[in-house]
Amino acid sequence: MRITEEQQSEEQTQFALRSLAGLGGVLAVGVLFTLVLALVAGRWPVLRTIDVTIVDALNSAVVGRAWVVSVLHFLTDLGGSQAAWLIFSVLVAWLLVRRSPRLATYVAVTGLGAAVLSDGIKALVGRVRPVVEVAVATAPGNSFPSGHALGSTIAYGVLLLVFLPAVPPRFRRAGILGVAAIVAIVGMTRVALGVHYPSDVVAGWLLGILWLAVTGSAFRRWRQHEGLGPARVSAGLAPEDRPALVPAPAHDRPMPQGWLSVSELLVAVVLLWGVVFGAGVLITEVLGPVSPFDAAVVRWFATIHTDELTTAAAIASQLAGTLGVVLVLVVTVPLSLALTRRWRPPLFLLVAVMGETAVFLAVATVVERSRPAVEPRTLGLPPTSSFPSGHVAAAVVTYGAIALLAHAWTRGWLRNLFTAWAVIAPVAVALSRLYRGGHYPTDVIVSIVYGGIWLAVCWHVLRPGRGAPHGEESPDAVQDDAVPSGLNSREAETA
Repeated sequence: MRITEEQQSEEQTQFALRSLAGLGGVLAVGVLFTLVLALVAGRWPVLRTIDVTIVDALNSAVVGRAWVVSVLHFLTDLGGSQAAWLIFSVLVAWLLVRRSPRLATYVAVTGLGAAVLSDGIKALVGRVRPVVEVAVATAPGNSFPSGHALGSTIAYGVLLLVFLPAVPPRFRRAGILGVAAIVAIVGMTRVALGVHYPSDVVAGWLLGILWLAVTGSAFRRWRQHEGLGPARVSAGLAPEDRPALVPAPAHDRPMPQGWLSVSELLVAVVLLWGVVFGAGVLITEVLGPVSPFDAAVVRWFATIHTDELTTAAAIASQLAGTLGVVLVLVVTVPLSLALTRRWRPPLFLLVAVMGETAVFLAVATVVERSRPAVEPRTLGLPPTSSFPSGHVAAAVVTYGAIALLAHAWTRGWLRNLFTAWAVIAPVAVALSRLYRGGHYPTDVIVSIVYGGIWLAVCWHVLRPGRGAPHGEESPDAVQDDAVPSGLNSREAETA
């Protein structure tokens, strides 16, 4: 459809008006931040009184409520530097995999700039953190501005701006409100924990919005320099990159057979729990609390303790610890979706790990086998059941699932690399758990077996490989329907 000169003129006028409104908003945010900065640097008594009063009131409200403090710590970590760097790193990797280098550059530059802004202004202002009656949290460095407020504003703002083109228009407002809620909650937790004044948080929000506006404006000029037309902010940074941002085609089915697949997985979990529970009863009740084989292996590991081996065992154990597995999933789940453009590979990873965890917790609660009574015992072992080994099963399932996906979706040396790691990691974790006195050999053996069985069941039911199940369209034969066939990304934007 040909656009008339009158329509083109009207669109240009609307774009100019929106640009002026946006410029006015950016200037207003900049003025507000400068005002807050001046008041803090000048130590205005009124602002100081407001800050101290709010911090003291919130500190009194949370002191003595352990569960509230725990929730605040969890929520505040959503805006920490670790979370921000993880978001930026995974997002850059996603965009590079999806062949959107321009957006990847934007994300990298924006993230690096956020770090420089936070540390630089903190050093210039040099504001000391609040001193509360009963400290429930601590934080290093200076107080102004709040790095969590600044980082969360930029990290989640970048996520929103990048992926808005892939969000249906009717859901975009909800997405914006969701991001705003996360940023607001992170900022408020910093005050409630007593590590920032309210003015620190407000300044972090304002500076984050200002930096997003600056980098977003620079990106828009970059697009125009390459001949791309203007785009509304509500449509995201790069509407022409929508095919790369859509997670999977609309025709893709997460479950091969819908609720039947869910039922199969649930039945498999129950049956596997029964088998592992039966093995636990056989080992602990029929064969005796500690078999000669178990006792001999445990005693041998107790005789080879050295400082170097203790350090190595602690590191190896973390490969399958809760934090280690969560970090692996946070990275591999989105990247598997980016690489395959299918929902089943990331779903396979999540279901495999969650199912293994459910079986482990259910069996450990019932069997209640005591950990080996050996000396020396390394520190850091929770007082939970020895049977089965959750670490070993998690290593088998997590790294085995990644290796299976790599074998199905990659070529060449990557297959061999992930396959080797799927063997090395569980062996290292198993040896570390035996060395640290946390498990008997039979705990480890059963965990390896049931982890492998559960992994095979998940692969069979979810079928996350390249080949399509009977009656489904082959993924390799289907093209993404985000852009009509025959149009390149720039043409799709103007069509």
